[in-house]
Amino acid sequence: MRAVASILAILLSTATVAAGQAPTSKRLISHEDVFTMKRTSSPRPSPDGKWVVYTVNEPSYDPTATVSDLWIVPSDGTAVPRRLTSTRRGESGVAWSRDSQRLAFSTRRDGDEADQIYVLSLAGGEAQRVTSIVTGASNPRWRPDNGAILFESLIRSEGRAPERSTARVFERMPIRFWNVWNDGSKPHPFVQLLSGGAAVDWLAGTRLASSPGFDGPYVGDAAERSLQAQWSRDGQEIVFAAAVNRDAMMTTDVETHLFRVKAGGEPSRITASGQSFDRPVFSPDGTMVVARHTRTAVAGHVYRVTRLARIEWASGAVQPLTEAFDRSVVDFDVVPDGSAVVFAAEDSGFMQLFRVPLTGGPVKRLFEMREGGYGSPVHAGTTLLAMYGSSTQPAELARVDEARATHVLLTDANRERLSQLDLPKPEHFWFTAKDGKPIHSIIFFPPALDRTKRYPLIVNPHGGPNSMSGDIFSTRWNYHLLTSPGYVLLATNYIGSTGFGESFSEDIESDVLRGPARQLLEAADEAIRRYPFIDGTLQAAVGASYGGYLVNWLNGHTDRFRGFVIHAGASNNESQYGVNDGGFERELRMGAAIWETGKGQWMDQSPFRYADKWKTPALITQGELDFRVPLNESITTFKLLLRRNVPARLVMFPDEGHWIIKGENSRHQMQEVLAWLRTYLQSARATVSARSPASK
Repeated sequence: MRAVASILAILLSTATVAAGQAPTSKRLISHEDVFTMKRTSSPRPSPDGKWVVYTVNEPSYDPTATVSDLWIVPSDGTAVPRRLTSTRRGESGVAWSRDSQRLAFSTRRDGDEADQIYVLSLAGGEAQRVTSIVTGASNPRWRPDNGAILFESLIRSEGRAPERSTARVFERMPIRFWNVWNDGSKPHPFVQLLSGGAAVDWLAGTRLASSPGFDGPYVGDAAERSLQAQWSRDGQEIVFAAAVNRDAMMTTDVETHLFRVKAGGEPSRITASGQSFDRPVFSPDGTMVVARHTRTAVAGHVYRVTRLARIEWASGAVQPLTEAFDRSVVDFDVVPDGSAVVFAAEDSGFMQLFRVPLTGGPVKRLFEMREGGYGSPVHAGTTLLAMYGSSTQPAELARVDEARATHVLLTDANRERLSQLDLPKPEHFWFTAKDGKPIHSIIFFPPALDRTKRYPLIVNPHGGPNSMSGDIFSTRWNYHLLTSPGYVLLATNYIGSTGFGESFSEDIESDVLRGPARQLLEAADEAIRRYPFIDGTLQAAVGASYGGYLVNWLNGHTDRFRGFVIHAGASNNESQYGVNDGGFERELRMGAAIWETGKGQWMDQSPFRYADKWKTPALITQGELDFRVPLNESITTFKLLLRRNVPARLVMFPDEGHWIIKGENSRHQMQEVLAWLRTYLQSARATVSARSPASK
């Protein structure tokens, strides 16, 4: 096919400069820029407020050359950051001793067969290993007297004899999650005395740990689970979060609850059914626990806002702190004097900072965001720190100045490289959709924008669907890399998006594709109306995960697009449900049991049911280890396109999951994407220009 031949030709070229753009002193961003930018994360302030330790990851296309180390910087910014560690493997889960003199972290040094807990003295010397547990150790927490360390380890069920067979045997869900098969292991809290001896499992022999529904809550964008355990103020108990009914995930929503336990005792649950709790943190005086809580999903109410609650440690009484605040809490930190909680929440297209009194009261925004967003708020004494990032600034550690409604960067690892790149700042706009919903969108511009010229439009629906398009720097689908050949990109927050209230997020549950698609197309029309330099005759849609699912739907419902890029996009509701890692929540979203023919959205809003109308060429990319949107969905899309004689290209990555994250794989994926867009946008533009003298 000519289209495929042209793709192969384009892949051999590294040129990305769009013809006719005005010259600029700065250069275009490349995939190497995107992927090898240093990545700053995980700030941990010292208890005395003087220092902040954080992680810097320095990626490389060669995995063996990737570096991840700990760095330290004064919280007042009076000195430049300096590297603390320099080893082959990175460190994680950093925790300060209460005297601010030592750090504990999890890592694997030479000779270790699994991650262990190490302690590093800031006075100097090498880090010393303090655990030797064959199942590995993570998430260290110092006991208040600094005499012991609490950590977690994944423990398999007792009584399982090793077998020579490679068979996996299951009697309940989940059998796999994201890109990992369930091996029967579950996290347990251990305590290691620093004076020596073996670590003690505080859940060994308990009824809770032996119950089939017990597990740790999933954390982050992977299959990692953690009990998120914390010491009580007196060091005699720990509080932790645990799932209690994960084995019933096919018939009900999974709940996670808070427990307290003493050494040798049975854990006591301190939260009630009908909701979930996670990320417990003690107040400075130890009299209460602050945690996130979410009401359990039920029919008609699938999406629920995540709020903050406080639990009295003595009585167990629970008091919601953000009940009237219609946004989800992402990260939070208790102010050192115990007066309030500062938290980050998505709001109106930005990740913003808020404060709520610990005794209860109204939520107040620290200040209105106009660019970028904050995450991971922490306090170094009275100083508020947070991670700040935008589409033109990879996330860095910042000191927040609430009075001036701004911040000062404490770290700036990519300053030199960023100064060389042409990264136009985006613009935000709102419009009212035909269904009456207020819709927020962000426009990203091509480098060296000349408003007298015309540029193709990329429509880029986000994944989730309960997530938010924002002004962020992504290493997977980077806005500036996608616009670098001379395109405008539209990112729209249609119903289902977070940061616009619970009702807005939940509206998608009864209209999983049709409504969001209409709003997305109306947003594109509005962008073309507002920005005359957008060429409405040259549009493409690029979507991943739910965004890919939505693009599959567009292929049967509009012919406005020249080409599609679909990554990990479902095409058949029924087959995806049958093999993915989800459970009862999908049935709630679809509005009926899967076997109830003609009911709910199973068939009516399933993209492949409209394949007789598919006309738009599509590039399809997929990780073969993706258990959220398994590879059969992408193969189905590919086969149906070929059956319809529509140009299609399928690119599979055998060693990737839901996201293409390995360096060379990521680079190849983006080469494929940019080549496909060039074929169906730039080549089409040349054809239109040749046929229409008036457009020259």
